[in-house]
Amino acid sequence: MYTKTTALNDYSMSKNWGFGIEKFIKRDDLERSEYLKDDCFTISVHVHIAKEAPTIVVPQSDMRQHFGNLLSSKEGTDVEFQVGGEIFLAHRLVLGARSSVFCAELFGSMEEGTTKNIIKIDDMEAQVFSALLIFIYTDEWPRMEQEDECAMTQHLLVAADRYNLRRLKLMCEDRLRGQIDIFAAATILALAHKHQCPSLKEACFDFLSSSTSLLAVIESYEFEYLAQSCPCIMKELFSLHLSRIKED
Repeated sequence: MYTKTTALNDYSMSKNWGFGIEKFIKRDDLERSEYLKDDCFTISVHVHIAKEAPTIVVPQSDMRQHFGNLLSSKEGTDVEFQVGGEIFLAHRLVLGARSSVFCAELFGSMEEGTTKNIIKIDDMEAQVFSALLIFIYTDEWPRMEQEDECAMTQHLLVAADRYNLRRLKLMCEDRLRGQIDIFAAATILALAHKHQCPSLKEACFDFLSSSTSLLAVIESYEFEYLAQSCPCIMKELFSLHLSRIKED
């Protein structure tokens, strides 16, 4: 049997194309071969149709939704927090898995939850703790009122740093970079310094490198807070402007 095989081709009903083998066998070779009988020969064509595998649509992970529902339903909760006069119910295993600080508090040597029915947190607002829990359970940025977003994000950064939630802390830094203005620059700079946020601190310095921006910020009440709480920042800030003056 004399055989030839073609490569896999894509046939389309919309295109008048033909496929085949242009040089199947030489005429002289065919006439001398045993395949030619009474000036006739037989061609056997085997067509293999390769069908596309059916597409399986894999849905996106809905784990966030399930854990969010777990938080909102309060089913199976085994720890309570009192924050700002409100009670929050949660799950020890979820908190411990997401935060090394919560893990130490609930399961380690600190272990606040084993001896107390309610863990009281005095230095945090209820809405900040609520936002913190939403992130812990869903790994998503919590919804906020637009007019409160800057202040809430600052408080949430403090909470993220406290409970060692690095991803949330970086998310807060990223959002605060876009909220630096003459009204918020001083408080954001103080926050960045206290909670070791170098990129956020640099963004504040970039904004204050403008003499116009710096003079406007100096007149604000927030600048007084910055000067009192972070005197070393003042030295860095004025050193920056002195170097700019020398360059000019």
